[in-house]
Amino acid sequence: MGLEKEKSDTSIIMDEDEFNRSIEPILSKKGKSYTAAPDRDPNDINAHLKVGFEDVIAEPISTHSFDRVWIGSHAVFELVKFIFYRLLTTLLAVPVAFVLGLVFGVLSCIHIWLVMPVIQSCMMLLPSVQVVWRSVTDMFITPLFHGMGKSLSSIHVKTTEN
Repeated sequence: MGLEKEKSDTSIIMDEDEFNRSIEPILSKKGKSYTAAPDRDPNDINAHLKVGFEDVIAEPISTHSFDRVWIGSHAVFELVKFIFYRLLTTLLAVPVAFVLGLVFGVLSCIHIWLVMPVIQSCMMLLPSVQVVWRSVTDMFITPLFHGMGKSLSSIHVKTTEN
């Protein structure tokens, strides 16, 4: 008689609320609390870049590769995407941030110290320009079009068929 090895599968069936209540005391005893990573895209500016493997490579139901090939290609895709993103951000993030900071700083300075004062000056002058424009219109353009209207209103066109 020897020891018999028996493989047994066990599972615990719990409601989600019961699971959360039962685990809270365990987590609170350790004293360490982990905070979630801050959202680096709170305005969802780059929502279009949230691309997964299934968004790029999809096999229809009628044609499937081997499961191991699918899993391996998925793993390679995610790994290469992760490594190249990290590599490129390591090399380019600081220089690009410097250039963009410089560009936006210059644009802000130009907007604050040049563009807005010119616009405000124009807005202050516009009421005077509006009065002058209305006078020019009333003196020249309105009589011209009234005269043309009276002259052209006396023209009658008759069509005859031959």
